[in-house]
Amino acid sequence: MDQETLQHSFGAITAVLVVGFIILFVLLPQAVRILREYERGVIFRLGKLIGAKGPGLIFLIPFVDKMVKMDLRVVTIDVAKQEIMTKDNVPATVDAVVYFKVVDPEAAVIKVENFWKATSLIAQTTLRSVLGQSPLDDLLSQRDVINQKLQEIIDKQTGPWGIKVTSVEVKEVALPDSMKRAMAKQAEAERERRAKVVNAEGEFQAAEKMVQAASLIAKEPIALQLRYLQTMREMASEHNTTTFLPLPIDLFSAFLKK
Repeated sequence: MDQETLQHSFGAITAVLVVGFIILFVLLPQAVRILREYERGVIFRLGKLIGAKGPGLIFLIPFVDKMVKMDLRVVTIDVAKQEIMTKDNVPATVDAVVYFKVVDPEAAVIKVENFWKATSLIAQTTLRSVLGQSPLDDLLSQRDVINQKLQEIIDKQTGPWGIKVTSVEVKEVALPDSMKRAMAKQAEAERERRAKVVNAEGEFQAAEKMVQAASLIAKEPIALQLRYLQTMREMASEHNTTTFLPLPIDLFSAFLKK
């Protein structure tokens, strides 16, 4: 074999190796995928669903298989502020945050075009519907009950898509300034009413005790004299310039009888 033939063979082998490396360089990323622990790959082969694979090393048939990567971690979406009218005709502006995750990657791919957008829109409409059926007092004081109700309704609607709504939280309820002033006046009036009730109850209890004390003194007249001496002792203990002379009550008994 002459030198020209060897050179020709060497050139052909080199060309084959170069082409092989190029093909391998192009096809290898298409054939081998690595998925993390929280990722799944939904595989389509010539348009037909094969199933979800992962995590770890995934082998695909180049130009035949197509993979859609799905993230299984809990994600959050902010529900834009919504103008609502409560059940008792009070205007308010509310916003919320929704926590959800993909539990069925296959359903999340083939049953809904964009599960993020669909979940967000359902959360908006549900927020307006549920809060519009609740009075203002429940909206402000029964927040946990409303959050639970929102979570159940949204989760029921997104369940067929392979989406699990784990929590819904109403973040803020903004009221008009006029309503805030009216609520402040109402709260102030309520506090004044309670103060008057407490004061009246105190006066009533004091009157009851005084009646009981008068009944005891009537049964034992000596008790009145003891109370008189106790009062003098209290007056004498104070630092003042008042001078008083105690007189026996018996001196006035004749006048009292008359």
